[in-house]
Amino acid sequence: MRIAKSILCQTNFDVGPIVTNLNLIAGEWLAGESEIENRNPSDLSDLIGHFAQANADQLEATLDQARIAQAEWAAYGLERKQAVLMNIGTELMARAEELGTLLSREEGKPLAEGKGEVYRAGQFFTYYAAECLRQIGENADSVRPDIEIDVRREAVGVVAVISPWNFPTATASWKIAPALCYGNAVVWKPANITPASAVALTEIINRQDIPKGLFSLVMGSGRSIGQRLVESPKVNAISFTGSVPVGKGIAAAAIQNLTKVQMEMGSKNALAVMDDADLDLAVSLALGGAFGGTGQKCTASSRLVVHAAVHDAFVEKLVAGTQAMKVGHALAEGTQMGPVVSEQQLAENLAYVDLGKSEGAELACGGQRLEMPQDGYYMSPGVFLNTTNDMRINREEMFAPLTSVIKVGSYDEALATVNDTNFGLTSGIVTQSLARATHFRRNARTGVVTVNLPTAGTDYHVPFGGRGDSSYGPREQGKAAAEFYTTVKTAYISAGKPM
Repeated sequence: MRIAKSILCQTNFDVGPIVTNLNLIAGEWLAGESEIENRNPSDLSDLIGHFAQANADQLEATLDQARIAQAEWAAYGLERKQAVLMNIGTELMARAEELGTLLSREEGKPLAEGKGEVYRAGQFFTYYAAECLRQIGENADSVRPDIEIDVRREAVGVVAVISPWNFPTATASWKIAPALCYGNAVVWKPANITPASAVALTEIINRQDIPKGLFSLVMGSGRSIGQRLVESPKVNAISFTGSVPVGKGIAAAAIQNLTKVQMEMGSKNALAVMDDADLDLAVSLALGGAFGGTGQKCTASSRLVVHAAVHDAFVEKLVAGTQAMKVGHALAEGTQMGPVVSEQQLAENLAYVDLGKSEGAELACGGQRLEMPQDGYYMSPGVFLNTTNDMRINREEMFAPLTSVIKVGSYDEALATVNDTNFGLTSGIVTQSLARATHFRRNARTGVVTVNLPTAGTDYHVPFGGRGDSSYGPREQGKAAAEFYTTVKTAYISAGKPM
């Protein structure tokens, strides 16, 4: 049972006294060297809780215990591991309403998205529960006589998981679930902006039949705990989702110990709308892709590459749809877009609005801070027109409810524009031409391609990742995850002659 000390504070949500949420260190719930405060971006008067910040000694202790626990966990039978992951996934899905509400309170996404994220996180665990029973190796005959070869995958060891705030439960789960499935220990450093969801998931995992210290939660700043974690020789692999500069810093630190790395970073995804597109569908895809999750998605459609023949009609529908979107409290009925996650994020978003206008782009609508009944970080979704692909607003990841329309004269120009980026995570095309759809699918230089679908949204049983500055290392999700969370062992066996 998690121990928490009470703070004399009451929220507007009738959730009882505020408590200090602790870190899970080497199997024990412990306070840290300091605490941070977590408030609801939809309503800053809603104090969600205080959260302990781990210290260096605690990190070292949990890494030491993780190595011991991993050896014990690796020896568990397959069905025993399978039951653990299935229990975690089942509980997440059963509590999707409760935990989704908590997620939406602290991150700001509409409640339907919060509940959907928690349910999907549960599906990651149930998927990898099944994968526990499907770990089948290979065998072969040697080129030398009377020698057989056995090839199998073994756990890589202790895995550091560093997850972002925009999908605090789902992204963490698609890293943690395969790590445990393949026999590893996990030390998790979540984003400090969304710690409540991290504590909730940790409580579920810690209740299971696992060795003490197999799974640890070390909340803390990236500059202290995060940096020390990625520099540690006690870590065998690092799975990270976040920004490109931080990812490059992690890679530089990890190479000093030859630590295995898997990184999902930035994006500048494009949705190409062709002259034969169903415009109502195209606009619906653009609105959902650009403004879902308040645009705070690595798969967001931040560039809309539109054929000149349908440009004006598309823009008219897009702007009308954007202006009609209901911005509001994440938990309010009918809210289509919640607040951005923090004051810093809001300031960065508004700075990009000013940048776009300074570059000559026309702000057709939105892009302004909104005054709402509750004090929160609200802004209206914005659409830039008359943009070119060399503008900074079309080169840099804004992570904001902002999208830019780029007019092109042909399919070839559209494809070239889609590919003209340092990133390469997702891209999409809206067309009724099978030939164009096929050519685009084969020639778009992104790790994920969609046809008549949003650029945002992925399935859990297939690989996910990108190219260029978007990704580095093996793919996440599906069976592809085994490439990162395991290491290959090749055994040669000479059994001799039977007597």
